[in-house]
Amino acid sequence: MKKKVPAAAPKGGARKGKQFSEDPFFMTESKKRRKIADDLDVIDSGESDEEPYGLPGSDSEAEMAAEETAGEKRQRIAKALVDKYRELERKKEEDEEEEEVEEGIHRESEKEGLRDSLVAKILQQEQLEESGRVRRAMASRVQKPETTNGFRVLLKHRQSVTAVALSEDDSRGFSASKDGTIFHWDVDSGKREKYQWPSDQVLKSHGVKDRQGVATKHSKHVLALAVSSDGRYLATGGLDRHVHLWDTRTRGHIQAFPGHRGSISCLTFRQGTSELFSGSFDRTVKIWNAEDRAYINTLFGHQSDVITIDCLRKERVLTVGRDRSMQLFKVPEESRLVFRAPASSLECGCFISNDEFLSGSDDGSIELWTVLRKKPVYIVKNAHASLAANKNLEQKDSEKIPNGHLENGNHGSESYHCLSTHSWVSSVTACRSSDLAASGAGNDSVRLWTIESEAKDIRPLFDLPLVGFVNSLAFAKSGQFLVAGVGQEPRLGRWGRIQSAQNGIAVHSLKLS
Repeated sequence: MKKKVPAAAPKGGARKGKQFSEDPFFMTESKKRRKIADDLDVIDSGESDEEPYGLPGSDSEAEMAAEETAGEKRQRIAKALVDKYRELERKKEEDEEEEEVEEGIHRESEKEGLRDSLVAKILQQEQLEESGRVRRAMASRVQKPETTNGFRVLLKHRQSVTAVALSEDDSRGFSASKDGTIFHWDVDSGKREKYQWPSDQVLKSHGVKDRQGVATKHSKHVLALAVSSDGRYLATGGLDRHVHLWDTRTRGHIQAFPGHRGSISCLTFRQGTSELFSGSFDRTVKIWNAEDRAYINTLFGHQSDVITIDCLRKERVLTVGRDRSMQLFKVPEESRLVFRAPASSLECGCFISNDEFLSGSDDGSIELWTVLRKKPVYIVKNAHASLAANKNLEQKDSEKIPNGHLENGNHGSESYHCLSTHSWVSSVTACRSSDLAASGAGNDSVRLWTIESEAKDIRPLFDLPLVGFVNSLAFAKSGQFLVAGVGQEPRLGRWGRIQSAQNGIAVHSLKLS
C-alpha cells in the first residue's frame, strides 16, 4: 500500500489526528523500505541467476566498484598505442641526432611533425589490415618448397595432438594431446616446458565441480586450447566440461570455469582482449573474462555439437557445428547469421577477414563463404582426396565449383576415396590479414591455398607432405612458418588410425620472396 507523505503543517499548527506520522517506529520502517528499494535498483538486469555459472570466491566489493566505460577504455588503449609508436620513432631518430647536431641541423618542430605523420600512417595501415579492407599479398610471395626442406618434428607427444596455438610474437607455441599433456615450447630451439596439473583439492579450490559420467574417467583429456593476445593466459578444455585457465609465466593453474554440460571442444580469445569464447558438445557457446575470472553470457543457436570456433578483433564469433551449419554470432547486436552446408557435414572453419571465412567438410571439400550469401560462393571438391597417384593429381581433376553446385569432375569409386576418414578436412587456417590459407587431413599432406576475394576463387598453391591426421594448424603472423599438430588418430574420435604417423608438433618453414 502506498504510504502518504506527511504534509507541511499549516500556520495555525498541525492537527492532533496526524501526530502518528511523526512516530519513530514508522520513520524507521520507511528508511528500511527505502534502503531495500535502493539496493534493488543497483542490480543489473542482465545478470544470471543460474547456479552453475557462479564462480567461487567472487568479490562483492569488486562488483559494486565503478568500472571503466567502453569509451574511456578505447581512449586509453588508443593513447597507449600512439605513445608506443612515437617512442619507437623517437628511438630511431636518436641514432641520427648526434650527426645532425654536428652538422648544425636543428629542426625539432619538423621532427615532431614528421614523427606524428609516420605514426598516423602506421596506425592507419594496421587498422585497414585488421578490418579486412587491406589484405597482404602473401600467397604470391611464397616460394616453392624444396623436397629436402619438409616438415620437421619439433617435439613429440605420447598420444595424438588435438590443438596447437602460437603467441602473438610467434616466438612461443602451445600444444595439447589426448593424454592431457600440455606443452609450452620455443619455436626456434624446440625447448619445451610441461604444465603440471594440480591436485584435486587445489582444482576444487579453483572452481572445479564434482565430475560425473565420462568426465570422471577422462578428467585430463584435452581437446582445445587458446592463448590470449598479450601471452599471459592459456585456456584449455576437454572432457571434464571445465574451461581451465593457466598463467603462462608460472605455468600454474589459476582458475576453472564450470557451466558447460558437455565436453569443451573448442576455445578462442578475442584479439587484443581477455575475452574468451568456449564451444561445447552441449550445443552452446559461453563467454568468459579471463582478467576478471568471470562468466559473461551464453550464446544459443546450434542444434548439435559445436566443434570449431574462431574470433578476430570484432565481437563476432564464428562457430561450426555437427548440425551442418556454420553460424556467425554478432555479440553486441545479439543476433546471428546461419550458413548451411550444401550436402556434407562441416568439420572445421576459420575467419579470413571479418566478412569472409573458410570451412572444411567430411567429404574432402573446402568452401569459401561471405556474409552476403547463405551458401558457399566457391567449393573445392576433393581437396584432400586419397589417391594411389595423389602426387600426379591436377586441379582439373578436382574442379572448383562456384555458387554451391556439387556435381563436378570424375568421382569414380575406383580412384577416389573422398568419404573415408583420411580425406576429411580436419583443420583449416588462414594467415592473418593475408590471402594465404592452409588445410590438413589424413591423406599425408598439408595443402596451401591462395584466396582471391575479388574473383571469389580458391587456388591450390603447394602440397607439403606430412604423415598422419593433421588435427590443428597455425600460421605465424609473419607467414614465415606453419605449425601442425599431428596424431595417429582424429582429434574428436578414434574412427581412423595411421600407425606410421608420429604424434607431435611439426613445423614447416616458408620462404617469402
